[in-house]
Amino acid sequence: MDEVLSVFPNQYRKLHTTRSWEFIGLKPDSKRNLKLESDIIVGLFDTGITPESESFNDEGLGPPPAKWKGSCGPFANFSGCNNKLIGAKYFKLDQEQPDPSDILSAIDVDGHGTHTSSTLAGSLVPNTNLYGLAQGTARGGVPSARVAMYKVCWASSGCSDMDILAAFDAAISDGVDIISISIGGLTANYTSDSIAVGAFHAMRKGILTVASAGNDGPRRGSVGNHAPWILTVAASGIDRLLRSKVVLGNGKTLSGIGVSGFEPKQNLYPLTRGVDVAKSSDTKDESRYCLENSMDPKKVKGKLVYCKLSTPGADSVIKGLGGIGTLIESEVFLDAAQIYMAPATMVNTTTGKRIKDYMHSTKNPSAVIHKSEEVRIPAPFVASFSSRGPNSASQDLLKPEIAAPGIDIIAAYTPLRTLTGLKGDTQYSKFTFMSGTSMACPHVGGAAAYVKSFRPNWSPAAIKSALMTTATPMSSKVDKDAEFAYGTGQLNPTRAVNPGLIYNMDDISYIQFLCHEGYDESSIGSLLNQKSINCSKLLPAKGVDGINYPTMQLPLKTNQEPTLGVFRRTVTNVGPPESVYNATIRAPKGVEIVVKPMILSFSKTSHRRSFKVVVKAKPMGNKLILSGSVTWRSSRHSVRSPIVVYNPRAN
Repeated sequence: MDEVLSVFPNQYRKLHTTRSWEFIGLKPDSKRNLKLESDIIVGLFDTGITPESESFNDEGLGPPPAKWKGSCGPFANFSGCNNKLIGAKYFKLDQEQPDPSDILSAIDVDGHGTHTSSTLAGSLVPNTNLYGLAQGTARGGVPSARVAMYKVCWASSGCSDMDILAAFDAAISDGVDIISISIGGLTANYTSDSIAVGAFHAMRKGILTVASAGNDGPRRGSVGNHAPWILTVAASGIDRLLRSKVVLGNGKTLSGIGVSGFEPKQNLYPLTRGVDVAKSSDTKDESRYCLENSMDPKKVKGKLVYCKLSTPGADSVIKGLGGIGTLIESEVFLDAAQIYMAPATMVNTTTGKRIKDYMHSTKNPSAVIHKSEEVRIPAPFVASFSSRGPNSASQDLLKPEIAAPGIDIIAAYTPLRTLTGLKGDTQYSKFTFMSGTSMACPHVGGAAAYVKSFRPNWSPAAIKSALMTTATPMSSKVDKDAEFAYGTGQLNPTRAVNPGLIYNMDDISYIQFLCHEGYDESSIGSLLNQKSINCSKLLPAKGVDGINYPTMQLPLKTNQEPTLGVFRRTVTNVGPPESVYNATIRAPKGVEIVVKPMILSFSKTSHRRSFKVVVKAKPMGNKLILSGSVTWRSSRHSVRSPIVVYNPRAN
């Protein structure tokens, strides 16, 4: 059929699971272009949406923009759209029997889609909190923008490629301006990855796709959604941690992480270990982790139980057996608070040893877990779960590109699911905390929409460049994986509106990049609805990376000889007509960086100037990454491009 561009096997992907806007500088009183902001339509590909949520009230909004061609239902259990939530569709093309908890409707039964949508563009909702935590006004980055939900994720099957591609088709023809997709996969081939292919077609229509980096960190090389026309987002922490005090019977006070909304009814409770309340000697291994059917209910009843983390849900098991609460020892998930359905908290192994030493020191150990509190901490830092580079698909391309808040983010939730989703939970809330690169992604989607409200004619590459070059640098002393953890740094939306210079690109630039990467000419042609592409006419000079990117990345060729890299870049003036920029070079030890010319002069807006960066790097031994940069500075602007040198053979 003429309209079929290419065919590849369907796969199933996973979801990458209100102070945050203030923390990155987009305050309630920040400058806004409300008329244009209300013309912006953001499309989210997710688990659906909760239309009755206060985050999607349309107070003060007129009818949808004339360019909107989308629709909304009617659907089962779906109350309908308004002038805020202007579109809702669902896609389930595999015809498989849905999970009993699924509803064939755009309604959100999971909570993830409601959360991401309200983070990106939610209306202002005062007096938001969960158990008194994170009290304040919840809002999205662009509260006046319109929302369109494309439900592509299901409890029964996850998020399938064919549904994702169908959603891209729909969103493009409906007229969205920005697409936010908190879904991932590690398909390395850009021409047979559904998100990469869909995002390419969106880019050709002027739509930027923002996607989550993935939650497979801190493993190196785990970053997903790594096509150059996608803006890939890492998750960082804000200056708030949700902790619970644990008081032991000997008077010592310790601290654990998590959201527990329960005030203790007495000063202390008997404390035991899961391994000591096993049903039998045969279940001791399982009871150490407080797994279901491994413990004796009589020994658990009325007690706090100390468990090692295996899978989430120990608090559910202990509560089901009549226990009072759970202390969980873990070395993972210690920077993101889990929500518990009974008194519980998570401690690291060092704190865990102190608890166990105390338990061994007395015949009748006891403890109490207090209700969670907010604690201020230094930030930003990259979440341990946030996927890291280097990019497994392209050695020359830095991914992730930017970091944004993704830990303990409070936003709207669904009334159709309990806070934990675990058996026996009776907690429901209109707002909840979630963590993941899924939560970071809509922060960048919101910032992209914010920039577009001031710069409506900018290309996706221009918006992406503005967000990347104005990001706040982060510290490799805090995050040893440096740019492979946080990209260009922490999102700074207000600076991105006036970046001074942009690195712009069109679809031919990306085609040149694919040719440079050695992609098959017919598979490249399929992206452009052509039989084939002649790469020999498009390839840049040998030894030059083939893309006008705001970052530069040089993989070392050997461990014996120096490696030379040449980067040719072109910047466009979007600042004052008459501007002069001087290059500031920061070169790490063992790396030479030369920029020619060192001064760029512009006589009018939209003028373009080209420059060359030559990087010569000595062998690095077993070191993975060295961080440098070139920054173009004028009297008003600072345009920073990280230069990353790395050793693909490092352990």
